[in-house]
Amino acid sequence: MSEKKSTQKKTVVTFNPLKVSISHEDEIISLGSCFSSEIGNLMKLDGYKIENNPFGVLFNPASIANSIARLQSKTPFVTEDVVPRNTNPVYNPEKYIDEGYTSFFHHGSFKRESPEEFLKNANTSLCRVSENFEKAKWVIITFGTSWVYRHIEKDIIVSNCHKHPAKEFRREFLSIEEIVNLYTPLIAGHPEKRWIFTVSPIRHIKDGLHENQLSKATLLLAIDSLCKKFDNCSYFPSYEIVLDEMRDYSHFAEDSVHPSEETILKVYEKFKKFAL
Repeated sequence: MSEKKSTQKKTVVTFNPLKVSISHEDEIISLGSCFSSEIGNLMKLDGYKIENNPFGVLFNPASIANSIARLQSKTPFVTEDVVPRNTNPVYNPEKYIDEGYTSFFHHGSFKRESPEEFLKNANTSLCRVSENFEKAKWVIITFGTSWVYRHIEKDIIVSNCHKHPAKEFRREFLSIEEIVNLYTPLIAGHPEKRWIFTVSPIRHIKDGLHENQLSKATLLLAIDSLCKKFDNCSYFPSYEIVLDEMRDYSHFAEDSVHPSEETILKVYEKFKKFAL
């Protein structure tokens, strides 16, 4: 009897390349999750003029939209925006750890030792990046999750809770309509820019596996609606490439959540075929 040869089935994610590619002369702004930072860093190494996550890593569509609106308005950060990082006794029951100062609009990487230092750094960065945004031909946005945290007293959706007590926040879920409504005026206001949307393949398992699926589906449907609404919007399927084409855990880091470095490089190679 002849032995049957085992064949490994593989899903191949297909996509149409952009009609107009990104050139090395184009100004690019990239905002979003840590996955977007990885791709942005690779673009920078390849010599592209990219401003990568100017407010630090951002996970939800509302925080990303607020950051773009801030770049448009050039509204400086003020003393009222500054918050200490880590005011939660859970992390240090005897004495709060002094981890510096930042804002609810920034990632923790922006923290500084004093409010004055933080404001100086944040506003210097804002001024520089706002000028880059005006000149940018491309805006690359990576959504991570539809779940957001609203600071109850300030009534704002935060980019990062900065280890503040949970009682200060209310957890909310952005709807498809809310996401579309956030981005419609931003895109309509800049018809000269090309917008590339993608969804991070990193699963937010702390939200729950089912809740993560609902979150990603909402992001995908919102992007689909925007791409149908605007000719200058495109979608790159990084989520599908990692979760379908590279579906086994050999493509992930040890935490089984983040893509491995090799996987990120493979996705970047596909992005180059899509946009570069």
